[in-house]
Amino acid sequence: MVEVQDKSMAEEMEEKLRNLRVDDEEDDEGPEEGEIVEESEETGSSMGNPAKSLVTKHPLEHSWTFWFDNPSARSKESPWGTSISSIYTFSTVEDFWSIYNNIHHPSKLAFGADFHCFKNKIEPKWEDPVCANGGKWTMNFSRGKSDTSWLYTLLAMIGEQFDYGDEICGAVVSVRSKGDKISIWTKNAANEAAQVSIGKQWKDFLDYNEPMGFIFHEDAKKLDKNVKNKYTV
Repeated sequence: MVEVQDKSMAEEMEEKLRNLRVDDEEDDEGPEEGEIVEESEETGSSMGNPAKSLVTKHPLEHSWTFWFDNPSARSKESPWGTSISSIYTFSTVEDFWSIYNNIHHPSKLAFGADFHCFKNKIEPKWEDPVCANGGKWTMNFSRGKSDTSWLYTLLAMIGEQFDYGDEICGAVVSVRSKGDKISIWTKNAANEAAQVSIGKQWKDFLDYNEPMGFIFHEDAKKLDKNVKNKYTV
């Protein structure tokens, strides 16, 4: 399991986007572990603040929604997915940084937490019509070592750096006791050329040197932990 190396392609992209940041400061008193900061004066609208309302914002090609699956809200009796809730939808570079700087990064989340970023109106569930015929690529990291890779994955997605970006539904970082995982979900698992292109580009963006596999959602539903990779890069 690895971390990203210095001077990756995504790092160069981050440097460009950082120039557009609204707020690069984190609060001294952050949220409790696993807690997502609710909309405030900093993360919400600029109503009542003329200075902020005059800021020119830079639109993204798509709107994106952050989702949080809170492990403390789950019960063994509840169906999977009932503890997932949408947190914030953003459509500009400035709004992305505003919310990103006011949420816990993966290393600060509780074990069992899943934090998603999906294109708006696509739910991070197998049952979503857009995701139903798709699959996912997954990278593995040591516990607490996925923060930078998660950020670079987000930047690559919202910055439309993938040749087959229309195939991408979103990404999720999963925090577990054995380590962290980051997955990119796609729409059409059977489109091998598109999936392999996404996998190779993602590895290049993050300078990730370990083998990586792609699984079909349909196989995962049927085989669970016995599911095997259909593609590898």
